[in-house]
Amino acid sequence: MTFPSNAANAAHSTNAADVRARAAAVPTGLPGPSVPHGGALVSRMLEGEEARAAAGQAEELRGLPLDARALADLEMIATGAMSPLTGFLGGEDYASVLESLHLGAAYEHLLWPLPVVLPAEPRQARALRDGEEIALLDADGRPCGLLTVEEVFVRDLGREALAVYGTADPTHPGVAATLAQPTAAVAGPVRVFRLPQAEFPSYHLTPLEVRAACAERGWQSMAGFQTRNPVHRAHEYIQKCALEIVDGLLLHPLVGATKSDDVPAATRLQSYEVLFERYYPQDRVLLATFPAAMRYAGPREAVFHAICRKNYGCTHFIVGRDHAGVGDFYGPLDAQNLVRSLAAEIGVVPLAFENAFWCRRCGAMATRKTCPHPETEHVTLSGTAVRAMLRRGETPPPEFSRPEVAALLAAAMRD
Repeated sequence: MTFPSNAANAAHSTNAADVRARAAAVPTGLPGPSVPHGGALVSRMLEGEEARAAAGQAEELRGLPLDARALADLEMIATGAMSPLTGFLGGEDYASVLESLHLGAAYEHLLWPLPVVLPAEPRQARALRDGEEIALLDADGRPCGLLTVEEVFVRDLGREALAVYGTADPTHPGVAATLAQPTAAVAGPVRVFRLPQAEFPSYHLTPLEVRAACAERGWQSMAGFQTRNPVHRAHEYIQKCALEIVDGLLLHPLVGATKSDDVPAATRLQSYEVLFERYYPQDRVLLATFPAAMRYAGPREAVFHAICRKNYGCTHFIVGRDHAGVGDFYGPLDAQNLVRSLAAEIGVVPLAFENAFWCRRCGAMATRKTCPHPETEHVTLSGTAVRAMLRRGETPPPEFSRPEVAALLAAAMRD
């Protein structure tokens, strides 16, 4: 399904083609208010004749298939969303990230919380040679980029799971995904000549394109909001609180691989459109998709999300309770506390919010910081509870979800 850009926002269209066309009018120099992680926005994308030559070369090379996470990582490396990375990590960086949340010496020990590695079946990995160039293959087996092999190393999957997720429990979806991967990893810089087909091209903006849109609007500050769920009243409340202190809001839903029981991205995009059209100031919000795969790594992933949004131009980042968490694996404040402790190295201002709810006595959205009334007066539901209601044909109350969003979700659950 393809979504048009918001007609009510035509003067500041988020359509990717429109943004690209207008980007040339932005003054020289990197647009956007924030400095990318590591000081420069990395680009590993090839264009024009270089891209055509690389595509032809790839047809003659040994190919390595990429799974959904690796494809998402490849795109984010190529477009600079994972700046300063220029390719998939080698053994030294991998070990350093697990142990210290920092890259190795080659990246000047820069803060980095997640290992971005390229898994390979051991038989394929053993056949590779240092310095060899290989073709990177998408889900259909088609070449989309090249990698120069610098190293093949062995991952300790148990240690990796424990370091990244804080647990080795295979019921954790991130742990299960990690333990199911091959132990071999191929490292080296990449050059990409074809990105995966965007599911939502109208909102598929690269970091440079988001920065151009931000500069065009004259925003000197921008808060990023990460979500893999529909935006309910609690999210709307904290987003609008953030808009009181920054120039613009980047609503940046993750559209890469998620758990099977998460709300599908297409349904979420529709709900965001409805909200933006009816309840948000059109000149102060930007909706763009975030192509990352979800890891459910809690605190470490919160740091990763903040760094990536800094690369997109954000000066502030909203960190919710149990950000990027799953089940009961993390404490509600763990992610906020880690982001706060590393804020100077991340380079963005963390905006940490309590859980918001509708208070019947206040007659408004509130948090524990602003509401004196007991929990019996609060309307609050978990995502799990909402999905259960929808499956039963029930509609969430308007104090929890805007009626338009509830109607979209209910229709999606019926289909």
